[in-house]
Order: sequence, then C-alpha cells, then structure tokens
Amino acid sequence: MNILGINYFFHDSTACIVSDGKLIIAIEEERLTRKKHTNDFPVNAILKCLEVTGLAYSDIDHVAISIDPSLDRNSKIVYGIKNIARCKQLIRYELLGTYRKLKAMRLWFGASFGGTKKPKIHFVSHHLSHVVGSFLISPYRSAALLSIDGAGEWATTFMGVASGTEYKCFRKDYFPMSLGAVYEAATQFCGFLPNYDEGKTMGLAPLGNPVKYYDIVSKIFWINSDLSIGVDLSYFNFQYYSGKRYSQKFYETFGLPREKEKNAKFEQYHLDVAAAFQLRLEECILTIAKGLREKTNEDYLVISGGVSLNSVANGRIVRESGFKDLYVIPAAGDNGTAIGAAYYVYNITLKKPRNFVHNNPFIGTSYNNNFIEKIIKECKLSALYHENIEQKTAEMLNNGLIVGWFQGAMEIGPRSLGNRSILANPTLPDMKDKVNREVKHREAFRPFAPSCPIEDVPDFFEQNVSDPFMLKVCNVLPAQRSVIPAITHVDGTARLQTVHAETNLRFHTLLKKFEQLSGVPVLLNTSFNIMGEPIVESPYDAIRCFYTTGLDALVLGNYVIEKKDQYKAPNLYNRQHNIASTQK
Repeated sequence: MNILGINYFFHDSTACIVSDGKLIIAIEEERLTRKKHTNDFPVNAILKCLEVTGLAYSDIDHVAISIDPSLDRNSKIVYGIKNIARCKQLIRYELLGTYRKLKAMRLWFGASFGGTKKPKIHFVSHHLSHVVGSFLISPYRSAALLSIDGAGEWATTFMGVASGTEYKCFRKDYFPMSLGAVYEAATQFCGFLPNYDEGKTMGLAPLGNPVKYYDIVSKIFWINSDLSIGVDLSYFNFQYYSGKRYSQKFYETFGLPREKEKNAKFEQYHLDVAAAFQLRLEECILTIAKGLREKTNEDYLVISGGVSLNSVANGRIVRESGFKDLYVIPAAGDNGTAIGAAYYVYNITLKKPRNFVHNNPFIGTSYNNNFIEKIIKECKLSALYHENIEQKTAEMLNNGLIVGWFQGAMEIGPRSLGNRSILANPTLPDMKDKVNREVKHREAFRPFAPSCPIEDVPDFFEQNVSDPFMLKVCNVLPAQRSVIPAITHVDGTARLQTVHAETNLRFHTLLKKFEQLSGVPVLLNTSFNIMGEPIVESPYDAIRCFYTTGLDALVLGNYVIEKKDQYKAPNLYNRQHNIASTQK
C-alpha cells in the first residue's frame, strides 16, 4: 500500500511517500525550486518522490492532504463579515485563495491520474497532521499531545493524549487567540519577516533584558487556568489579516519598529522586546506542558507545529515540565504535516498497526560518488578523491578551514544535521563571526549550533536526553564555554545536536577524527545555504554555494574541492587543549 502525503495550503510545500507503513522519502518543494518556504503545489517534489521510489502514479493507493478546507471555514467567513472593514484580506483568501489551491490540486489530480486508477483522497485537519501524525511515528506507545502554531484551518492549538493508534483531544484554541501570531508580531517589530524569521527573534532575545517590559508583556498574552490562551488584541492587527501584525498601541508602548533592511540598527528596546516576548512565550508553553503532564500523567510529550521549533522553549520543557522527554520531528513546521497526514491515514483511517519510528531525518535525495564525479567533470573543476574522507575533512577543520559537507541522503526540516552542512572548528574564538560574515551573509548576533557524539555529550553540555534533530536548547558546561566559544551563545546556551553512529556513521566518524586532532569531539554545524536560500539539494547547488561564499573547501561524497590561498588558523589553541586533555 502506497500513500502520497502532501502539504501545500499554507507554506513549506512538501511531498512524501509511505509504503506499507514505512516512510520511504520526503522532500520539500523549496529544495528543488529554490523558492524558500514556497506554498506552490509541490509537483516537483511529488515527481522526485516517484522517481526515487520507482513508483508510477498508478501505484499510489491513497493521497493524504494536510488540511481540511471545510473545517471551521464558516467560522472564518463569519469572523471576516463581522470585521469586514478590516478583514478584506481574510475574505479574499477564503473566497479566492482556497478556491485556487483546490483548483490547482484538482487539475494536478486529473492530469496525473486521468488514465489510471484513481487513489482515494483524504483531507486530514492541520493539527491532526501536526501532532497526531507526529505521535504515530514517535518512539512512544502513549504520550501527551501538544500542537501550537499561528493557525491551522482556524485552530491555533491542539491539546490531548494518545495511546497506540487512539487519541483524545482535550481542548483547542481558535484564532485570534494564538501564541504563534503574537510571536510573529514581535518578530515583525524587530525588523524580521513574520512567519519566516521567528528563529532570529529567539536568537536575538539573549541580547536583551526581559525584565524591562515583562510586566507589560505578561498582560498582553497569558494562559488561563483551563490552559486556554488569552491575548489582549488591542496591541495587534494580525487578527484582521493585516500586513502589519502589531497595532499603533504596540509601538506607542514599546517604541518605533526596526526597519526591515538587513543592516538596520537595533535599538536597545528592540532587544528588550525580543527578550520579554521570548521569555513570556517560554512561560506560556511551559504552563501548558505542566498542565498536560498533570492532566494526563504521561511520562512523555509529543509537540509539533511552528511554535515547537522554538528550541529554547523545548529545552525548558525537558528540564522543568515533569515530562521525562519530548519528541518533536525534524520537520516540525508545516513541512512535516505531509508526513503526519500520511500516517494519520495509514494508522487511523485505514486502521493499520504502527510499524515505524521516525528517528532518522535522512530521507531525501542522495547522490553517489559516480554521479558526483560526473558533475565535477561537467563543471570542469579539479577535485581529489580521498578514501578516508573523514580524516581529510577533520584535518581541514582542525586547520581552521570552513567546509561545505555534502553526504548521503538529504535531511528534512530546517536544520542541517550532518549531510547538507557547513562545518567549522568551534574552538576558534573568531569562527562564529567569520562564518556569519564570510559564508552565511547574515546578522552577526545569530549563534551557531554544535554537533557532538551522544556518548561525549556529558563532557561538554548539560543535557540528559538525546537530541538528534537539534531542537532542544541546553546549557554548555561553564568550564567548556571558553573551549568551544564559537558555538556558545551569549547566555551560555547551545542548540545541541546529538550524533548517533547508528543513523549517521560518517558524520559520527568525522567528529571522532576531529577529536583525535583537536581534543574536542564537537563541530560547529550550520545549514548548507546562505541567508534567504533553501538548504542545498544537489551537487550543483553545493558547487554554486561554494563558489559564491567564503567557504574554503567543499566535500562532495569522497571528493574534495579546495580554493587557493586558504586561511590557515594557528593551532596553538588546539595544542594547548590537547595538552590539558592529555594531562587530565
């Protein structure tokens, strides 16, 4: 039985194929079209999924789409009519946008399945696709459920519990009572793109003082005793689907918004607003999590939705909620709903038993050495083949080079997890600024994440659970912050990725080779792209990114391409650390 899962109504269009309960492939449309966060119908992703799996359209038995267009639609229309003077964009979206997207899907369906057997189409509501779908591929047999985002069809949260293939919903919140929308407004106020750059707001927050505006912000949004969301809408315009998410009262209270230009100046109050809204969001999520723990008495939490990408909040859930751990899929935003919808259909609609755990994010396209060699020759480049590519790469990293690392099957989700990564030496104090400035071309304040073998985590980080998807921020051990300064944020934290030999042996081996040279089994790991572009998908994308950035070397499979006049960092710091480690 083959199920095609699709997400495309909101953003991050994605397709996947689940065959007999196994997730075979999942690809985000943006990786193929190079249009970041696209909401175009994912025809390219669908075709690529079929190509990789060798399936034809006639082999597809079911199509699962991660939205129910009819769900709460009347509520939206009524809301829009009541506020018709200010909700023209909402009415336009409901009357025209939804129609156009459904039409595009029907045209694709007719063209693709016109001469073959027609699969059954299933519309799965947004939050069921988010969190129930995530639960079905989690390692847990039972868990509390929490989905939080800006809005699905009309709901903004889903709180419940699940066991086996059964679930129960305790409550939902509905737009405009939305933690996601509130945080989007703060993101826009800080000069970033809402529903796109919330991670920047999270990264900016530690530079501010959350206390300054805390009393005001705590009265702007809160959690009630029944775990429902409360929002003082007088500070916002998002409820009218307005271009500006915040109202005049918002900037009369906090100050003028920051300009959108990349290099626009941050005033201190921008930093303080980011800090206050981040802290308040963490507290609200933690209150809900504690309430779910008390209500369900479950040991584990499954969390999903765009807000669940707030890894600082996730880290606090792990440490403070009472749950032993939480599971959040690597594509926790709307991209992952394609997978969730497919599993909802397989396990719940079709009543098939659970037989898959999604613990391996490397489910995208892959390119072998033969293909890579062909591309290198086609591009008329010079490259050297290295049998022990991990050793060669470790040497380059230890010498201070910044390396593009392209291996195996592509990750799904917004985090590069060791197959489409830019890697650097975290022990060099200037490396964070160097990568931001010369390679990523992004804001200087933004931190980078560390990757570390799971067995070495206790020596460097205050983290008691695994985090293979880089979605739970933890503290760097105080004694190690000066050892790995390039991945330690200003507040002493890091968005750690734990690396497991059983799911990525080559990356795990690279980390251990680097440890032999530097004394540190940690690498700076950031996504293989520049700001504003999707993560690279193909060797072509990787070569283009290599030659348009300050990367020093490109590792494609077992091939290495280097630039001339590479920067050679002094090894004094590493030698000192080696001596200290040896003496210890």
